[in-house]
Amino acid sequence: MQPNLDNRNDLALSELLDRILNKGVVIWGDATISVAGVDLVYVGVKLLLASVDTVDLLRGNVRQPNAAETEAAE
Repeated sequence: MQPNLDNRNDLALSELLDRILNKGVVIWGDATISVAGVDLVYVGVKLLLASVDTVDLLRGNVRQPNAAETEAAE
């Protein structure tokens, strides 16, 4: 019997998303559209993909849970 590959792919995707959100990923790129050697449009992209907790940790901010979160945890 052959294993169900869809479940394995879903698992791999979920693991990938978990790792990206826990570690963070930066995508940085440039694109220029030019005609006859004249630059018409320049686009620069800087994208950070991470969870809020990861960004706070990278910035050195330690987020304190508010009263509602503390009560919900108990």
